[in-house]
Amino acid sequence: MKLVKILLFICGVFVVVPACAKMRLPQLVADGMVLQRNTSVNIWGWANVGEKIAIRFQNRVYHTVTGKDSVWKVILPPLKAGGPYVMDLTADNHIVLHDVLVGDVWFCAGQSNMVLPMERVKEKYPDEIAVANYPEIRNFFVPTVADVSGLHQDLPAGKWLKTDTKNILSFGATSWFFAKRLYQKYRVPIGIINSSVGGTPIEAWISREGLKGIAPFDKRMAQFGNAAFIDSVTRKHAPAADPFNTAAYGTDKGLSETQPWFDTTYAPRHWHHFWLPGYWEDQGIKDLHGVVWFRKEINLPESVSGKVAKLFVGRIVDADQTYVNGRLVGGISYQYPPRRYTVQAGILKPGKNIIMVRVINFAGKGGFVPDKSYRLQIGDDAIDLRGDWQYKVGQAFEPVETVNTFSAQNEPTGLFNTMVAPATPYTIKGIVWYQGESNTGKASVYGKLLTALIADWRKHWNAGNIPFIFAQLPNFNEVRYLPAESEWATLREGQLQALAVPATGMAVTIDAGEWNDIHPLDKKTVGGRLALAAEHVAYGEQGVVPTGPIYKSASINGNKIELTFNNVGTGLTTNDGDELAQFAIAGADKKFVWAHAIITGDKVWVWADKITAPLYVRYAWADNPEGANLYNKEGLPASPFRTDKP
Repeated sequence: MKLVKILLFICGVFVVVPACAKMRLPQLVADGMVLQRNTSVNIWGWANVGEKIAIRFQNRVYHTVTGKDSVWKVILPPLKAGGPYVMDLTADNHIVLHDVLVGDVWFCAGQSNMVLPMERVKEKYPDEIAVANYPEIRNFFVPTVADVSGLHQDLPAGKWLKTDTKNILSFGATSWFFAKRLYQKYRVPIGIINSSVGGTPIEAWISREGLKGIAPFDKRMAQFGNAAFIDSVTRKHAPAADPFNTAAYGTDKGLSETQPWFDTTYAPRHWHHFWLPGYWEDQGIKDLHGVVWFRKEINLPESVSGKVAKLFVGRIVDADQTYVNGRLVGGISYQYPPRRYTVQAGILKPGKNIIMVRVINFAGKGGFVPDKSYRLQIGDDAIDLRGDWQYKVGQAFEPVETVNTFSAQNEPTGLFNTMVAPATPYTIKGIVWYQGESNTGKASVYGKLLTALIADWRKHWNAGNIPFIFAQLPNFNEVRYLPAESEWATLREGQLQALAVPATGMAVTIDAGEWNDIHPLDKKTVGGRLALAAEHVAYGEQGVVPTGPIYKSASINGNKIELTFNNVGTGLTTNDGDELAQFAIAGADKKFVWAHAIITGDKVWVWADKITAPLYVRYAWADNPEGANLYNKEGLPASPFRTDKP
């Protein structure tokens, strides 16, 4: 036993520095990997101190010796695009890597709109999936791990996947369309490392050094070094409870009565009418968080016998369990995914059929999100489920005190340590960033944070001004019909500021969102525009107009303001042939009113009859600037802006 304890002590730090181990490779250096072309390439790993490493690749042999930190590294000379190749690594043990390609590697990161997989948009892009045979486009998805205590040496377990009709469903949709466009243009292998986590703020993706001096993160990070603090917050907050099990809040009558409400023999009494889609807050139920059951009867013909169907129940806030004829056909525990449930053969029957949806809501307005798909699809026949349903409250939750929870993935450095730092030795072409929604509550500091992230990542990759391409936030939320302040517009302004950093590119997406969905489905537009920016910034395509018009300057001429723009391309235009919209103007009091605007050459003139001494202009300054229609003739929308910037 004493000998075992001594050995454990000697090797006890192997999670951080894998001593007492055979040669080991990082997760990214694996079968199917894509290596970056036309530049020196790092291959590294871990082994016993002093162990000799030999790498055979493309008919050459490279030698190195493992250092005192148990790390070894070989730098391959610039490689031409091609493959597949075999890489042979020899130390005290022997590893052979197969199907290695050389091409362009992009590190794609951010939050949910970078994570959102092709599976979620398969109904929108069925042809993309049906013909997905691109073995030279590879994807490595980084599983979520967060830690504020320090840097990790390696990523969590993952693997490189080729593009085929099965694998593509797990690829991020934005990164897929980005990669596909680049592949079709340059015809070299494309590797995507997708390191993204839904609902996370930008500060979680920046290192301790990168956040230094930016309040209030210094103070928060100082707490991470206090073991007592870390212990207190991790013990205090247990994992979230099962949202379907509401017993802790009381009794759900829909499940506890003699006949459950989803049972086909249940006879409904005292149910109320509900117009679906919609929220119960707007239809007679006030301030309720709890469980509400929804019921609809439909009549089907004889032809449904033995058929499989697809039930689309839009989006639901928050969780749902959905039944057809007493059979549970699906359930999702949170509000964002679309509800697309398979109804197996034999469940539907000729005549009366009953659909029941148990909705569990914890915050906000519970119910069914408008402007989504609510239908029963049986072969080529679609039955519209919108309209008159019935509802009954099964359970009302008592108000509970809100507890601030600690989640490492939402804390400063929490994701940089685990999902960025371990990837920085891997040689890449550039970075694609799609994030910001989680920072709209404190939008005014986003520009500073994004600029800090760009500098921080470039420093850690140690590759100079590595190309950094990012998506500006799309349109979202209800339309406002008078000029107003907007946190989403303020955050877009912060993103626009980062465009001043050298070797950056931005995709404007204010026409690619959905008012009622923070996860819009049009990822083809976003991915394509990100690729267009990359063509200019990373591939040096000087003839490419990389983005839409970007505000440059303003000058006052009487009662009008003249605006000039960069990225005009072959000229300014509107995308719909209508008069320019979403321009607002103000005088010294900054009380903005809607303005007239016209295109004159490469400039825009803005005025309003009631503003005789104008000083400021805003364009598309809203969460959802519906009707914003200033474009260049290349078809790219102008970025929102204001001239009254603080």
